[in-house]
Amino acid sequence: MALNQRRIKILNLIREDGHAKVQDLSKIFKVTDVTIRQDLEVLENMGHIQREHGGAFLRDVGSFAKTGKLFNQTYIEEKREIAKKARTLINEGECIILDSGSTTTEIAKLLINYQHLTVITNALNIALILGENHGINLIVTGGEFKAPTLSLTGKMAADSLKDVHANKLFLATAGISANMQLTYPSLSDLMVKSAMIKSSDEVYLVADSSKIGISAFANLGSISLVKALITDKNISNEYIDKIKEKNVEILYQQSANLG
Repeated sequence: MALNQRRIKILNLIREDGHAKVQDLSKIFKVTDVTIRQDLEVLENMGHIQREHGGAFLRDVGSFAKTGKLFNQTYIEEKREIAKKARTLINEGECIILDSGSTTTEIAKLLINYQHLTVITNALNIALILGENHGINLIVTGGEFKAPTLSLTGKMAADSLKDVHANKLFLATAGISANMQLTYPSLSDLMVKSAMIKSSDEVYLVADSSKIGISAFANLGSISLVKALITDKNISNEYIDKIKEKNVEILYQQSANLG
């Protein structure tokens, strides 16, 4: 059975957080609990998830944690283009924060030849990518482990960033809502993202265009929290206008600047 757009989005949200509740999904997608349960049944029958009372969780999440691979590998070419653009903004001698996520992982892969760079991250897979490079001063936050994104989250992760100062943050998101809010799968994410933003001089949001117009459960705040959005060329003119209205630059690899 082919997945409709709502079911694809539900699956992507579960891939971000590892689990989801029926009530939360019904609020996000503005449909009934019955409809969400039907969606979850389809996803379960296709082998993507396993249902439980009141929700569902990602199947075989432990196997991904063992291999160090991320669940969400969709739009990978777009994410690699975003990473190339982000790489042009990172200079030797700087201190940067790399948020957890598949797009920031692609950024990390482009930093392995830097000789004088400090990288702070809450992503264990990013730490493994960069850990062998003696030219990178690598700092990993503490926190609660979230297997689907191989990340550390919660209060402990946020507290470890209190005394940090970074030149640039490359921030991920589960979705940018239609009214230009940054959203995430769980409340525990918000503490960490807020701490990262407070610790950074410049904030660059890295998100492929498929995430624009998507709302996850927890709302961090307006996209105006960031200096620029680095995305792909498939972003619609409607969203370009909305983002410009928030005084946020739009950057992508094929053209230096849309904003």
